[in-house]
Amino acid sequence: MKSMSNRLFLTFMLLLGTILAVLMIVIGQLFPVYIEQYNEQARLQMQESINQVLDERKIELSKEDREALNTVQNAEEQHLILPSVHARLYVVLVILFTIALIMIAIVSRYMIRNFTAPIDNVTETALELAKGNYRARAHENEQERMMPLSHSINILARNLQDITTIREVEEERLKTLIENMGSSLMMIGREGNISIVNRVFLERFGMQIDDVQGKVFRTIGLPKSLEQFIDHVFLTEMPYRQQIKMEVQQELYNKEVYGAPVIGDHGRWLGVVIVMHDITELVRLEQIRKDFVANVSHELRTPITSIKGFSETLLDGAYKDEKMLLSFLEIIYKESNRLQMLIQDLLELSKIEQHGFTVNIMSMGLQDVLIRGAELTGPRLDEKNMSFHVDIERDVEVMGDANRIIQIVTNLITNAITYSPENTTVTIRLKENEKYGIIEIEDQGIGIEKYEIARVFERFYRVDRARSRNSGGTGLGLAIVKHLVEAHHGRIQVDSEVGVGTKMIVMIPKN
Repeated sequence: MKSMSNRLFLTFMLLLGTILAVLMIVIGQLFPVYIEQYNEQARLQMQESINQVLDERKIELSKEDREALNTVQNAEEQHLILPSVHARLYVVLVILFTIALIMIAIVSRYMIRNFTAPIDNVTETALELAKGNYRARAHENEQERMMPLSHSINILARNLQDITTIREVEEERLKTLIENMGSSLMMIGREGNISIVNRVFLERFGMQIDDVQGKVFRTIGLPKSLEQFIDHVFLTEMPYRQQIKMEVQQELYNKEVYGAPVIGDHGRWLGVVIVMHDITELVRLEQIRKDFVANVSHELRTPITSIKGFSETLLDGAYKDEKMLLSFLEIIYKESNRLQMLIQDLLELSKIEQHGFTVNIMSMGLQDVLIRGAELTGPRLDEKNMSFHVDIERDVEVMGDANRIIQIVTNLITNAITYSPENTTVTIRLKENEKYGIIEIEDQGIGIEKYEIARVFERFYRVDRARSRNSGGTGLGLAIVKHLVEAHHGRIQVDSEVGVGTKMIVMIPKN
């Protein structure tokens, strides 16, 4: 802020220069008066001196001669002396004026700088604070009169810095909390414009921040059920909670949505905040649990009812008929085997689903595993007059548990045989890519509808319940297969067309 001291200095010097100039003009105007008085005194003294000399020498002059002599003397003095005196006086005045002005300028410059420097420093500090630089500090000197002001400015700066630091920390915490919370969050202003959304919201709805920031919530393509929920919160201005089923990117999601008004200072209504918890998985697991309980009850009740019924019939006297006895005992044996298989599969699935289940990973070839799986399922294949088509160019080395992979292959081939008509072919392929060894089991069976593909790995889920139950299946085979593939850090895919067949693709990592 040097311009302030410069302006003050120039103003002071202009005022001082004006005063000095006026003083010089006054002196210049008074000078002739003083000269005339001086000349008059000098003339009188000169006349007295001339008269005294004439008297001493006894020179007789008339009165007219004496006056003429005095007049000539005065004219000569005015002609020779006065211009010289005028010139010298003006030179002296100019020199004195210049010297005085320079010295006053130097002293005033020093005094003004000492006086304005603390003010300039405080002003610069205040400007820096106004710009947001709360690290700026004013210079404090105990000998300066402006020290209290500088000290106060520094206290203000430190307080602002502390407040800003606390605010930045709180904002960072809030931002971290909002961005990393597992639920979708959206804050809407009182005019309906979206002010805040978090990363989870953008990911769930497939949007970018520029698509929603500052936009009216009705214009960004939210599901209608969610828009109705937001309208309800706006209208009632009360907290509200509801479970909503919505379609996002052609997928159905179950959301538990909570909305509440945002109230600012003095009860001012600022808008609403919407939080959405994704409970799709919880709803799905709850449905699976209900289905599991119902299916287990049904699967257990069927063989137990058969065993109990035929046993009661035998006890009532049917055992006397040897042919009927053998038939009933065969049915009881078959149902007991079915019950045993169901219990074994349940125990196996429970073991696999337990936390900490691992497989014995080691380097192995898939070709021998596929051949062994085909051998184990050969008798069932022959019962339906079906055949294998094996497409294996070369062996593929992977990291896996041979026994568990045999279990995977056996279950998949058994399923392919179960859901295929007689006189068809089951194709077994072995492929590889850079990361995986790939097993493909393809049948020519009934196929699977697209909406059912995502559920075929659920426990007790059957595409054709009658055919699967009649074949002796438990409905747990594919659930076991999926868990075993995931235990190998692999992947399983289904490619199916109704009436054409189904292809199961299992990918086991190479390393």
